[in-house]
Amino acid sequence: MLFKLSVNNISLPIRITVLVLTWLVLISWLHYRLNVYEGHRKVVQMGYMPVITNLAAPLLDHASRNGEGIRYKSLKFSSFAEMAEALRNDHIQMAFIIAPLSIVLRQQGTDIKIIYVGNRHESTMVARKDLRATTLADLSGKTIAVPMRYSGHNLALRQMLAQEGLTNSVNIVEMNPPDMASAMTTGALDAYFVGEPFAAQTIKSGDSALLFHVEDFWPDFICNLVITKQSLIENEPETVKAVVEGAARSGIWARNNLDEAAEIASQYWNQPVDLIKYAMSNPPDRIIVDKFTPRPEEMQKLADLMVEFGLSSNNEIDGLIDDRFAKGADTTNITDLASILRE
Repeated sequence: MLFKLSVNNISLPIRITVLVLTWLVLISWLHYRLNVYEGHRKVVQMGYMPVITNLAAPLLDHASRNGEGIRYKSLKFSSFAEMAEALRNDHIQMAFIIAPLSIVLRQQGTDIKIIYVGNRHESTMVARKDLRATTLADLSGKTIAVPMRYSGHNLALRQMLAQEGLTNSVNIVEMNPPDMASAMTTGALDAYFVGEPFAAQTIKSGDSALLFHVEDFWPDFICNLVITKQSLIENEPETVKAVVEGAARSGIWARNNLDEAAEIASQYWNQPVDLIKYAMSNPPDRIIVDKFTPRPEEMQKLADLMVEFGLSSNNEIDGLIDDRFAKGADTTNITDLASILRE
């Protein structure tokens, strides 16, 4: 009776507040159990952008949802700068990041290593269809977007312009890849150079036309690669080995299981399956999945171009690459998606 009387004496606003707080606690607990808590499993947080070069991130996440081995959690970012800060501050352990930015991070004092190169040949330049452009010269005076100033796309574009005597003939702007298609459809952009499937998006909608594929100019082009801190390599080399080998194996599996890979990516990227399949298969066999070992000469080329175009004061890359995990990756006996994990 005393308990009933005390409850009845509580004002209605206080009762509502208690109920709301209880509900919030319950929802937060359920969210933690369903989306964060992994019991006794080792969790590796991986930052990525939703482009085909980073297809390993959602595939590793999906393949490791169940089981007893490492749980790979893929975290989608809207900008590479934000992802870099997350790695710098230890909010993630791995970053599928745009290649030249890794050089910047290293030169700024972040002790990171390149351990894996993502799928190659997945970047495309498109121009507004009404411009009827077929060459870079046709875009003189126009605005072209690249993912960021520290991107291979920016370096490649500037190199092409210089070789054709078109330096300073176009306005190059930085834009996050997910924003490029809508910027073109609203008239804010005349062209953009980006990793797929963002170029395919406006090709399929009829708003743009293909100008060139990156491999037409730069064979084996690196869009994104994976970096991690030296401390993780020193303290948990087996974890780093598992990530690199799983990523390498995921590319082989995706090449042989295009439809299923596109279905999985669609769930993580919130993009249509047919768009992802189109970008992965047009032209056929375009995407290179088995050249995932980072090579010093490739990174040196990027560093040299960064100096040439005023994006860096030096081309120093000593100690940036650790290729032992990629060189040692076993890509045999890949049957189903679960087999990409060899733990």
